[in-house]
Amino acid sequence: LAALDKLGHTNHWNEPHEAVIDVVIKGLKELGILSGDFSDLLKAEAHAPFYMHRAGHWLGMDVHDVGKYKIDGKWRNFEAGMVLTIEPGIYIAKDNMDVDKKWRGIGIRIEDDVLVTEDGYEVLTAQAPKTIEDIEALMKKATVTH
Repeated sequence: LAALDKLGHTNHWNEPHEAVIDVVIKGLKELGILSGDFSDLLKAEAHAPFYMHRAGHWLGMDVHDVGKYKIDGKWRNFEAGMVLTIEPGIYIAKDNMDVDKKWRGIGIRIEDDVLVTEDGYEVLTAQAPKTIEDIEALMKKATVTH
């Protein structure tokens, strides 16, 4: 939600990403995966081993559609009609000995497709399951036994 709140016409392309990084660092601290001062962790990019990509990309005729993220060296502002993904995720390598064993080898990403509108945004994937309970229920339905 923090990233979605950064999709207004006065916001630029990098602001949702910055919001995601803030949430990721705070979440990793809450879990005990990262420790230290938030500002120091942000500056050191301590999240990078667990979140190694951007918060999203343009979406159109292709999954990764074309379009500039910067114009004249400055992040592009959002405009009505733009469609993008917001897809934060956490990935912890199974061989990462810097984290507690219980966290190793896990990954989760929730992706939303979002249309920027005149007065904000519309989440095109709003009906997709996102809670643990909804995802597990969907997985049970999808399981095929032989």
